[in-house]
Amino acid sequence: MGSIEMRNPLLSKKLKQTKTRLLIIDDNQIGFNQIFDLLNVHEHQVEGLLLDDLNSFEKQLHLPWDLVIFGRAYDLRLEQALSLIHASKQAYLPVLLLHPEDYNEAQYSRYLHKGVYDVVSLNTPDHFYLSLVRALSFSRLQQNQSHLLNELEIVQSQAQALVEEKKSAVAIIQEGIHLHANSEYLTLFGFQDEDDLIGLPLMDVLQPQNATEFKTRFKKISQGQLDLGRFSIQSNHPSIGQDGALNLEFLSAVEHDDALQLSIDQGHHILTLAPVTAKAVETAAVAKVSTYQQINRHVQQQPASFNALVLFSLTSFPIEVLQYKWHTPHDYIVSMKTFLSEQTHAPIFEMDAPVYISVLQAESKEKLESKLIGLTSLLKPQLLVVGQQSYPLHLSIGYRIMEREFEDETHLRQIMQDAFAQPLPNNSREDALELNLDEVVVEEHLGLLDTLRQNLSNGQVHLKYQQIYDKHDSELHVYEVTSGFIYENKWLSLENLTDLNEDPALSIQLDRWILVEACKQLHNFITQYPKAKLIVNLNKHVLLEDQTLAELVTKLLSIVGSKEKQPIWLQFSERDLSEHFAEAQKHTQVLIEHGAAISARDFGYSMYSESILTQIDFRAVTLHNDLTLALHDEQQTLELQARLTEFSEIKPVDIILHGLDDMTLFANSWNLDARFIQGDYFQKKLDHLIAVDD
Repeated sequence: MGSIEMRNPLLSKKLKQTKTRLLIIDDNQIGFNQIFDLLNVHEHQVEGLLLDDLNSFEKQLHLPWDLVIFGRAYDLRLEQALSLIHASKQAYLPVLLLHPEDYNEAQYSRYLHKGVYDVVSLNTPDHFYLSLVRALSFSRLQQNQSHLLNELEIVQSQAQALVEEKKSAVAIIQEGIHLHANSEYLTLFGFQDEDDLIGLPLMDVLQPQNATEFKTRFKKISQGQLDLGRFSIQSNHPSIGQDGALNLEFLSAVEHDDALQLSIDQGHHILTLAPVTAKAVETAAVAKVSTYQQINRHVQQQPASFNALVLFSLTSFPIEVLQYKWHTPHDYIVSMKTFLSEQTHAPIFEMDAPVYISVLQAESKEKLESKLIGLTSLLKPQLLVVGQQSYPLHLSIGYRIMEREFEDETHLRQIMQDAFAQPLPNNSREDALELNLDEVVVEEHLGLLDTLRQNLSNGQVHLKYQQIYDKHDSELHVYEVTSGFIYENKWLSLENLTDLNEDPALSIQLDRWILVEACKQLHNFITQYPKAKLIVNLNKHVLLEDQTLAELVTKLLSIVGSKEKQPIWLQFSERDLSEHFAEAQKHTQVLIEHGAAISARDFGYSMYSESILTQIDFRAVTLHNDLTLALHDEQQTLELQARLTEFSEIKPVDIILHGLDDMTLFANSWNLDARFIQGDYFQKKLDHLIAVDD
């Protein structure tokens, strides 16, 4: 007997028939040459680029690539590269990591969790090549899927446009049975109601004269041979008339798995569709893809067990927007979409401006509800920046659980109507965390403090949450909580607000309210991320004058229900701690005994920093923003590092580097021994807790 050769299809010539585009991040040309030589030996066509800096990498992500190979770079970290890829239009792009110098096998899973496709070494060329081929195959599959979905959408849009233009009779057929039909289809075959048609076999309705030929052709169409989907039949159905001629057009039904869309026109003329061309795919100019198709496609590409459609609309359009410049209303609507995109980390679809819809997804009902509850903070009056001006933004938010994909625009609008009437769910622990704001009598003030007091009464003080990055990759969901309010269409931060010195009682009320509201968010958020922690910024009055703060902390920790040690870090100004050192030392120790952690903000800039660090048990310290500016200069960076070394010699405390709001600062921050790094470049300040992972 002869032998049968078994071969892995990944090693076939298919991947070699198309040029492979490699983006290689390394500061060494030798590795680049090794990779190219290896692929050339295996007869691959290769085109590649070598770079080792952040600026070049960001620019190159605008071009199409098959693979990224990460080696070693001067000012580009692996974490930065992964974040940029995930935020780009090529989020699927696989990254192969060349063995770092200190790599060991125990780190393998950690790198995969970061987002690396595989960890490889050029010292084992066979293994390297096989890993590269697997990654390349995955990349091509993702590209092909995206391309096919684009083509399918265009074909579907063309067909839909023709149906609307000709008022064709249309039905959805699944396994030879009617699933759905439009009014023209019902009228054509004499049905009064769609319910009378659903479930009937296609053969019973069409009644083709040559049933055998129709069955044979329909079987092939059902198996995917859609090139046979356009043909004519003679029907014996009594509602058709004497002529009996029907022109049939079968297409894949995008909104239903394994289903077909049947379009019917009467007469002897058979409609034809324009072929899908590369130009049509690139420009999408053939037909506009409808909103319901965009949502369906997103759900198909990013499937989840539980999905909710969320509706965002304006409760009122601010009159100020209409009084500035003629284009301001349009810019306001565009800024609103940007704001929603930032706050939800989810796709935003425009329906009828200014109405936007989004889809929230989760792997469980509880986690989806947690995400929906998180959106309630957006119901507070917001401030929207348009150009150089700030305008009020008042949102109305509703939702509806999506149990299936949308059949058409009418179906989507019905779900939107239901969502409009269904408010967001409430936090189950709301009542247990309420505070009585009348406990402290506050004197009447005019202006700023009066506005602040009113906002506090109405629950309209804003909390902002900003995730920080842990270089140790162990505290992945730590967030700093800041607070503020809108005053004369401007944002005022409450940290170090000197006006509060005039009214310590109001300051205490505010900080207690901030703690409660932050803990509500944390209680809700740990459903999604059980190890989440908060760094809550407070002012001096609640620390020095509130005798029941420790009791409140104990109550909050109990209600939050976190299994983590010290999930709440209370952060005070270094200046306040140093000016009231004896009292601060005593009160912070009590808070620690009641389960809180203590941190200092604006740290390291004064002559008292070392002394405070010695005598207060800090969990972490956040450096003064002015120290971050040292990262613009190499010599100043070295001097700052020397100061951080002095701090670590006094006490091994975690250092948080603050204000990394642009690419350069974020990149340079890796040259400092600061465990946590924070700034807009990693995540902006948001109105509720969202993980960068999402």
